Amino acid sequence: MNLNRNVNIQIKPFLRWWGRELAFLIPVKVRQFFHTPTRAIIILPTNDTLTICYEVDGKKEILMSIARQDASIETVANVINEARFKDAIFILRLSSQDALCKTLTLPLAAQNNVNQVVGYELDRYTPFNVTQVYFTTHIAHIDTNAEYMTVQLLLTTKKTLETRCKQCKALGIRVQYVDIESYPCNVEEINQAYTLLPAHLQIKRTNTPRRIMLGLVMLLSVLSLTSLLLPMWLEYQSVNELQLKITRIEKEAKAVKTLQAEIETLNEENQSLIAEKTAMPPMVAVLNELSALMHDDSWLAYLQYSDGQLQLQGESPAASNLLADLEASDYFAKVNFASPVTQDKASGVERFQISAEITKPVAAATDSEESAQETQSNSESPEDASANIEMTNNPSSENGNTTNE
Repeated sequence: MNLNRNVNIQIKPFLRWWGRELAFLIPVKVRQFFHTPTRAIIILPTNDTLTICYEVDGKKEILMSIARQDASIETVANVINEARFKDAIFILRLSSQDALCKTLTLPLAAQNNVNQVVGYELDRYTPFNVTQVYFTTHIAHIDTNAEYMTVQLLLTTKKTLETRCKQCKALGIRVQYVDIESYPCNVEEINQAYTLLPAHLQIKRTNTPRRIMLGLVMLLSVLSLTSLLLPMWLEYQSVNELQLKITRIEKEAKAVKTLQAEIETLNEENQSLIAEKTAMPPMVAVLNELSALMHDDSWLAYLQYSDGQLQLQGESPAASNLLADLEASDYFAKVNFASPVTQDKASGVERFQISAEITKPVAAATDSEESAQETQSNSESPEDASANIEMTNNPSSENGNTTNE
């Protein structure tokens, strides 16, 4: 087996064969309903007689056979103008005296240009050259193993064919195909059959139906393509619109998230301020508590408050009693002497310096938190201000206490 051989796949013959095989499976009545058989009127002229036959579905019927001198356009018209011959094709079938059919054996390499190969050597195969005849070829058999093919050479002289065509035209017959009696065409496959009729003698067919059919096919193709692509295009447009909406929503969402983060930050700062404010009692309350704890025989010369720390300097007959009173108060914690207590020898009073941490009573803290939540950011934080208070003693005053701020 030669695997290097070129394989020539003929699509049209395969499709025709496949169609015939499929049509064979369809019932005859159904096949006849959808398929109209090809009708043909065959003209067989000779030097003496003119015979006209009608062929359909492989059945032949002789319509007329008369002498040549008796044939006229009226007699022929009376025969071929019947209604059943309306769509029939006209085939001029040459006799063996008017045409030649010869079998040739050619190499398989000449399959694609058989007519050209035969035309070069026509004078070797026949007594004529290519300028004297009308010829055609038909591949009858292909032997791929031996790489050769059997070709039927069909020819007739130009004079003979032109004369027969003029005779048919004179009788009102428009010849569409020309074949040879010894090698007739298959009527059912007339579109794929050979013909000896040259192009300049063939009937020019109008292209209007073909153009209409081609336009309809193109329109159908466009509509089919549109029906496939239009939903995809509409879906693509919808996706683009949704994508634009999503982009806008994402921008708005980012802006909302930014605002939300800012609000949360402000809330945290507000809560921090509230916590700082509610962590310590108001300065007025501290001063009020301190004034209540100071005895009439004691006074302050210096008071400083900063960052929750309170520094006191003053004189008292019993500084230890003042220390005990401050420790007992809920506003003060870690009360102690910042320096040793000294006694004035002239007056007998003790000079003290006390440090303490400011604390907030539980009840006061609860009230302050509720008040802070109502006022939010309107209240002032006591830690942001540092109070430096100096108190000087005026011994000549009647009550013994004078406070200078």
